[in-house]
Amino acid sequence: MTQQAEPGAIPDEAPATAPDDSADADDAGGSERFGGPEREERKEPSGRSRAPRHQDGFGAAFCASMAALCAEVVVAASVGVLVLLSREHQGLPTAPALAVGVALGALLLVVLLSGFVTAAAVMPALELSRRAAARAGRPEGRWWTVGAVPAVAAALVIVFGAVAALGALAPAHPLKYLIWWGALTVGLLPPALAARRAARRVREDRPGSVARRVARDGVLAWLLVGAIGATAYGTGLATVYQPPKLHRSDIAGVWNDGRGGTVRLMEDGSAVADGLDTFDWDGMGHDRIQDCNGSGSWTPVKESGAVVGVGLRIDACGRYEKNWSVGGTAKEPRIFHEIGKQGSGKRYMLKKMHGSKG
Repeated sequence: MTQQAEPGAIPDEAPATAPDDSADADDAGGSERFGGPEREERKEPSGRSRAPRHQDGFGAAFCASMAALCAEVVVAASVGVLVLLSREHQGLPTAPALAVGVALGALLLVVLLSGFVTAAAVMPALELSRRAAARAGRPEGRWWTVGAVPAVAAALVIVFGAVAALGALAPAHPLKYLIWWGALTVGLLPPALAARRAARRVREDRPGSVARRVARDGVLAWLLVGAIGATAYGTGLATVYQPPKLHRSDIAGVWNDGRGGTVRLMEDGSAVADGLDTFDWDGMGHDRIQDCNGSGSWTPVKESGAVVGVGLRIDACGRYEKNWSVGGTAKEPRIFHEIGKQGSGKRYMLKKMHGSKG
C-alpha cells in the first residue's frame, strides 16, 4: 500500500546545494594561521561562540619575561660571586650542603621576584608601547617597546624612591636615583623585548616558545660563565681571597680611620683611643656618631691558632666594647666592624699606619 504525502509536506523548492562548510573551514584556518585581533570567534557544536585561545599572547609574554629576568639575575649573580671570591668578603657559605641550600632558596626567590617585576614593569611597558603606537597611527615595532621601558623605569624609581625616602625620613642623593633609573632600564629591556616577541609569535600563530629559548640561552650563558671562572681560578689567574695571618706583634701599633680617629694598641694589651668613632643605631636608618677618647685594653681573637680579630674595650667611652675583624692583606692589614643595621654591609674600618709599633 503506497503512502501518499500530505500537501505542503514537500517544499516547493529544495535548495540546489547543501551549505558548503569547507570555505568557512578554510577561512577559519587562515584566520588562525594569520590571526590577531581580527580573528573570527570559533563556534562550539551547540552554536555558542568561544573566544580564540591566546588572543593577545599575554601568557606567553609573561613567561618569556620571567625567563629573561631569571636568566639575567642568575648570570649576573654568578659573575658577582666569582669576582667576590677574589676580594675581601664575608658571609659566603663554605659548606657544600649549605651552599646548595642557599642557592636553591635564592633561585626560588628570584622566580617569585621575576613574576612581580614582570607584572609591575614589563607588562605595563608593553601596554604603553602598544597604546603609543596606536595613538600615533603606526604599527607597533620594537622601538616603541625600547622607548616605553625608560618611561616605566622612571615611574618605578619615583614611586619606590618616594616610599624609601618616607621610610628613612630623608631623600637619597639625586645621583643615586639616576643610577637606579639607568640600571632598571638596562635590566628591563631584554625581558620586555622577549615578552613582545613571544606575544607576537602567538598572535601570528607561529610555532616555538620564546620562554624555552630564553631559558636555554640563559643556561648556556651560565655554563660559559662557570667555565671561565673555573679556568681562571684553576690556572691561578685569580686566587680566592684569604684574610692575612697575623700575630700579636702584627696587631700592636697605631690604627687610623682616615678621618683623624686613632687607636694605639700596645704589646702589653693596653689601648689608647683618640677620636675613635662610636656608632649607635637609631633604628631609623641613621647612626649617631660620637668620639671616643680614653684608655682601655685589647685582646687578640684567635681561631685555629691564627688571629682573626681584635677585642677592644675602652672604659672611658661608656664601657665601649667591640670585636673587630681582621681584613686587608699582610702588607696592608685592616680591622673593621659592622655598623648600622645588621646585615647592612656598612663597615667602620681602621688601617694600620706603616712602621708603627706598639
